[in-house]
Amino acid sequence: MTSAPFRPLWRDGRRLRASWHAWLSNDLQPSGPPWLQWVWTLLFSCALAVGFTVLGFVLNARTARWTDPALWAWWYWKNVIVCVTIGLIIQGLFTILAPLFGGRARIRTWPDWKRTVFFSGVPLLGVLIGWVPGMWMAGLASWVRMDWSQGGKIIGITSALSLGITFVLHHWFASKNRQLKAERRATEAQLRLLQGQIEPHFLFNTLANVHSLIDYDAPKAKEMLGAFTAYLRASLGGLRRETGPLDDELALAAAYLTVLQTRMEERLRFEIHASPPARLVPLPPMLLQPLVENAVHHGLEPKIEGGTVRIDAALRDGFVVIEVSDDGVGPGASRRGGNGIALDNIRERLVAQYGDRASLRLEPIEPGCRATLRVPLDG
Repeated sequence: MTSAPFRPLWRDGRRLRASWHAWLSNDLQPSGPPWLQWVWTLLFSCALAVGFTVLGFVLNARTARWTDPALWAWWYWKNVIVCVTIGLIIQGLFTILAPLFGGRARIRTWPDWKRTVFFSGVPLLGVLIGWVPGMWMAGLASWVRMDWSQGGKIIGITSALSLGITFVLHHWFASKNRQLKAERRATEAQLRLLQGQIEPHFLFNTLANVHSLIDYDAPKAKEMLGAFTAYLRASLGGLRRETGPLDDELALAAAYLTVLQTRMEERLRFEIHASPPARLVPLPPMLLQPLVENAVHHGLEPKIEGGTVRIDAALRDGFVVIEVSDDGVGPGASRRGGNGIALDNIRERLVAQYGDRASLRLEPIEPGCRATLRVPLDG
């Protein structure tokens, strides 16, 4: 098992996509560094300023000098100041108000109408708060007059336009959010399909071993068949649910290792240590199993004397931390390839479910290799 090399944020497409989707989806799902959410707001405000600049020229078509680049730049800069001021205030309001309403997990459980009110009302409030200081900082304070004939009309038109833009953007973001959720469900459906296709070699080798043991060691054949039955029951049970307690994943890993232990005998030993609170944490199915399989197939089987697989799980600082370690050949060139697909699948599922709050890290130890899975408790 090899760990993916560290890449700067601006070169890590997966993390950038996760952060953008988190900002776009309107579900307050944090992903990436907190400051990156402010960067997306800043970039969106700059893009929105383009629309307001064009709109200004259209509304003043008779007097606007359309071919004057300096005039376009002047008005765009003014609109950038106003839009960025309002955008940052809106982002700040979301940051402040979300915890007051129970946090992101609580808001995601609201009915659609309540979410619409919240995600439309907060931007409108931000427009009302930020429009006057934005105009002042843009050097357009003379436009802000409270008499109806001039400034009042401007404020009214701007507020109505902002409300309309907010309403359209909210529903567009909501549509994007539904698309992202559909993609997540498709990923999980693909996983369940793969779960239903038990690895042929594992299935055939196990049944062949049972068949050969029946003649000369019936008790051991019975033991192996019982472990294999437990593995099938645990594996197929994951097909019927989207999440389950970590304890079920540990039971699946124990049944799998017991089957292999019957075949590999003294070449395979395993230990499982998990705190009671960690065992109750709900997780998507089949996050742990590929790591256990890799530890055996790519760590211990190439080693003549075999070794030990150890699984540790505990709660740490708002995360459940699961470590799968082996004292096999280590992550060097002697380790067999072919495990990249499984690891990429885990990482993609973590991004789809948790953004980049969850992580999978692989590192060499002496001897062997350790995979560390960190999953947030508030996922």
